[in-house]
Amino acid sequence: MNKNYTDHETATINSLKNDPAFAAEYLNAVIEDGDSSEIMTALRRISEAGGGVSAIATEANLNAKTLYRTLSSKGNPNLKTLLAILSALNLKLTVISKQKILQN
Repeated sequence: MNKNYTDHETATINSLKNDPAFAAEYLNAVIEDGDSSEIMTALRRISEAGGGVSAIATEANLNAKTLYRTLSSKGNPNLKTLLAILSALNLKLTVISKQKILQN
């Protein structure tokens, strides 16, 4: 195997780690186009980029084991947990009108 090879997962996490604005754009794109499992994968990747799931769990005052399950492809966090995760990642949830999207 080529020494310079970086797998997709690692490359994505590194990109997210090096550019917090990209992390927000990435999550917004996945939310717009993806299903719930893809959103959980994106949150897990951003969490890894933000220091790891255990560190994010500590920052969000959540149980690490529970957070790993929450961020699995079958995870389904409640709103309180989602907001805590986003806050720990220095992100926030914003809602905009679909009508505004259609006008742009």
